[in-house]
Amino acid sequence: MDANKITQSDAKQYIVVTLGNEQYGIDIQYVDNIVRMQRITRVPKAQPYFNGVMNIRGEIIPVMSLRLKFGLEQDEFKNSTRILIIKLEPQSAIGIIVDEVKEVVTIGEESIDKVAANAGDEKSAFLSGVGKHGDGLISLLNLQNVIIEREAE
Repeated sequence: MDANKITQSDAKQYIVVTLGNEQYGIDIQYVDNIVRMQRITRVPKAQPYFNGVMNIRGEIIPVMSLRLKFGLEQDEFKNSTRILIIKLEPQSAIGIIVDEVKEVVTIGEESIDKVAANAGDEKSAFLSGVGKHGDGLISLLNLQNVIIEREAE
């Protein structure tokens, strides 16, 4: 077997998005749609990183800012800003705002380094690993931990 060939079973496709100077990979199997920035209706008493809700083809979808969730500065909406509609389960969708959608890449398991979850560092729980692609690194998001709200201790 050729060592350079990636078999379908050990490779995954990721949509590469940017937040500031950082690149993040989102497992393509959870991405339902990618839409341009649109009107978001605020929801009172929501978490600071929840921008509100939007209507996509009759479906009301909560929208969150990855920047604010990660403790970065406020979103700056530009032409490249996109909302990824994520579906972890068929009935529940959530929109996440990213600065830009770059490309779709295929990364094999052997090119992914796992990230040790540090109990004190909430951000490390948001990553499932770091993928090597070309000469760059892509932080691979653990969508379960990013989206699901943890109870405050």
